[in-house]
Amino acid sequence: MIIPAERWEKACELLEEDEKVLEFWYEEIAEEKIVIKILVDAEKSQTVIDKLKDNFSHYDTFRLLLFRVEASLPVEEEEKPEEEEETEEEEGKETRGVSREEIYAEVEDQSDLTRVYVLLTVLSAIVASIGVLRDDVAVIIGAMVIAPMLGPNMGLSLATTLADSDLARKAAKTAAIGIFLSFVVSVALGLILTVNPETPQLAARTDIGLLQVVLALAAGSAGALAYTKALSSAVIGVMVSLALVPAIAASGLLVGSAYFTKGFQALVLFFINLICINLSGVLTFITQGFEPSSWWEAGKARRLTKKALIVWLSLLAILIAGIIYTQYF
Repeated sequence: MIIPAERWEKACELLEEDEKVLEFWYEEIAEEKIVIKILVDAEKSQTVIDKLKDNFSHYDTFRLLLFRVEASLPVEEEEKPEEEEETEEEEGKETRGVSREEIYAEVEDQSDLTRVYVLLTVLSAIVASIGVLRDDVAVIIGAMVIAPMLGPNMGLSLATTLADSDLARKAAKTAAIGIFLSFVVSVALGLILTVNPETPQLAARTDIGLLQVVLALAAGSAGALAYTKALSSAVIGVMVSLALVPAIAASGLLVGSAYFTKGFQALVLFFINLICINLSGVLTFITQGFEPSSWWEAGKARRLTKKALIVWLSLLAILIAGIIYTQYF
């Protein structure tokens, strides 16, 4: 943290009083500026970050930089006080993984609409379409590896949880363009190539059942947990893409080959997966304790999250009712 030199005494006092701070050091780096290096357990960093922002963010020279520490020696052995759980519950700002700022920065970066995103989306749609037509699971998985579907969907879920309209617009725009491009590419391939709707991978995307709902809910939860626990998002991204890309590719191929009914069924499966991933993403971020730093934004976020959950759940309930009706009536 960089702050004005005259505020270092207050900073030291705050850090010495905070039991979550394992250690800190400070030094002058320029005229009237000092840098303070603070060592904090990642899972307890949110409260410390919010406290520092509340006390020093109004200064022009304030800057807070977050780095992940691979190891610290000697190893700190922390004894958790009995009253700590009550304290954390009262503060309401503890998360169960990395800090809100770290996750926000990563999700925002992956929600950008870039040339690389567009290119990877087009390539993944081509590869997935070929894999579906050839009934080749290995090729389909290869398409999932390059598909950039995780970032914008997690961005939308996080934006809903934090009531961040800017991130929501960016993530929604990026996701919508990715979906549109995937569909258009698949339709074009359906016009050119011979499509057999009885191919197992195509037939599987038109046979909609409740298991697909469970799969998509699991994929969304896994994606959100990957961010909150600083896990490898590449592997989890495959699972999220597996629920989305083959379905949109199958729909485009069938529509392009004039199998409109089956193409619509595959499109319904895609939207079921999309809704489930965003719904479970929001629920996972909430259960992990993510909320805005200020109390007035937190109240707004809770209201927005409730409305979003109602919308997602209502849409999912309608689609599930349609699945049950077509299967049993």
